[in-house]
Amino acid sequence: MKIGIFGGTFDPPHSGHLTLARSALEQLQLDEVLFLPANKNPLKSRAGITPGKHRLAMVQRLIQKEEGFSLSDMELTRGGVSYTVDTLGELQMVRPAEYWFLMGADALRGLPDWKNPQRLMRLCRLGVAVRPPMTEHDVMARVPAEFKGKVDVVKMSPMDVSSTDIRNRLARNQPVTGLVSPEVLQYIREQKLYKD
Repeated sequence: MKIGIFGGTFDPPHSGHLTLARSALEQLQLDEVLFLPANKNPLKSRAGITPGKHRLAMVQRLIQKEEGFSLSDMELTRGGVSYTVDTLGELQMVRPAEYWFLMGADALRGLPDWKNPQRLMRLCRLGVAVRPPMTEHDVMARVPAEFKGKVDVVKMSPMDVSSTDIRNRLARNQPVTGLVSPEVLQYIREQKLYKD
């Protein structure tokens, strides 16, 4: 079984997340992409993060019609800071498989600062999203030498979408059409999220 782990804050989940997951599923020939909303990201200290139950519900709506996508509340249930290495260690015990941790190329530089990156790279490979104008060469140049053999590139078309931008647009009552799915947007409106 080949499983892609897609961790993140997903506050809110958007079309870029869906595109990366679809691209990884196809290009890495995965059996499944498992979305794992983080309880608390150790590398992001943004105050006022949306409660986990809402982020989980939004991801559920984002992927409900997608073949090969699943969702876990494992990090939210565990609580505390969400460390990828701990999550993958747990997953390998309860559900042994070939794992890929999916991430954007921008996150690669910080890899040496992650908790126990050497152990992480023994537990999984990395599926790294590359969007123009960045090239595969640019990405591989960012990979620490000791991890180069554990990285697979996921090619994507250029996309200009971020959760921060979406939250700002929603707070200002600006349109987010095409950035979030209609199901996610409906949930955001029902729950009155991202209002200043």
